[in-house]
Amino acid sequence: MRKLPLFMLLFIVTSFSALAQSKDAILGKWLNPSGEGQIEIYKKGDKYYGKLAWMKEPNLNGKPKLDAKNPDEKLQRRPLLNLEILKDFVYDDKKWTAGTIYDPKSGKTYSCNMTLKGNDVLNVRGYIGISLLGRSETFRRVK
Repeated sequence: MRKLPLFMLLFIVTSFSALAQSKDAILGKWLNPSGEGQIEIYKKGDKYYGKLAWMKEPNLNGKPKLDAKNPDEKLQRRPLLNLEILKDFVYDDKKWTAGTIYDPKSGKTYSCNMTLKGNDVLNVRGYIGISLLGRSETFRRVK
């Protein structure tokens, strides 16, 4: 009978450990669907962010590509490489929600949710208003 409480305690500790690992499972580098760029997802405090860590073609005419489509003229001169495009995601029930994604090709920012499909596939859904009105893309983990 003494083994049962010990087993239950061990099970609970293991469950909490597995849960803690799953919320950080999104961390790392991800290749976008076109293969043109990699997003590095990292954590600041309790929130998750992502920056454009690699670009297939980071330069244009020998100079770094800039955030030329940004609606804020002051930001149009910043390089795209290392630009933070995912911001303020929180982990909630196997999803990373309440964040935003910036599209440097259009200069627009969208609400965004992310979910893992297995360990190496990340579904990213950007939307306006409600998530039904949006677009999903599939990113693959860089190994």
